[in-house]
Amino acid sequence: MNHIAVFCGSRSGKSEVYVKEAARLGKELAERGISLVYGGSSAGVMGAVADAVMKNGGKVTGIMPEFLKKREIAHKNLTQLVVVDSMHERKAKMSELADGFMVLPGGAGTLEEFFEIFTWAQLGLHQKPVGLLNTNGYYDPLLSLFNHMASENFMEEKHHKMVLSSAEPKDLLDQFSSYSPPGIKSYLTENRT
Repeated sequence: MNHIAVFCGSRSGKSEVYVKEAARLGKELAERGISLVYGGSSAGVMGAVADAVMKNGGKVTGIMPEFLKKREIAHKNLTQLVVVDSMHERKAKMSELADGFMVLPGGAGTLEEFFEIFTWAQLGLHQKPVGLLNTNGYYDPLLSLFNHMASENFMEEKHHKMVLSSAEPKDLLDQFSSYSPPGIKSYLTENRT
């Protein structure tokens, strides 16, 4: 793992634990020599993880669409800020640069990014780990939904196991290091005669 893409909120959340744990992740990334790829904001959880990586001597690449530069307050002290034209281009660039994808607490945009990259993994478009940093149990409802999807046969068990999760940054990064991707999504087909 040389580069981890992090999807997370440009808000800080209700509890200070979200920012605190994002900073712990940033420190851990820097200490392991893993560069951060993220959305480029200086605000909220996004800013906390980027600041911690840089504070601890790590490298940070931000990817931000032009129209968000002012709204999300583009970080001015990154190793590199790449400005793109659209949200689709942002995700494609992050996917291209990253060796894995970690999802911290955030809102609808964070979930949209997670679901797209997770779906790409199911379809075999990439073989990279995808994990949820489950700070303060934030993703417990989503993990419960995945259990329900699998139990109702809307998700293959091998893909259910693809969703790595932990409340501890070190543990989740260790899971990334030992990740082995399953086969691509398969479908039952009807026998036609």
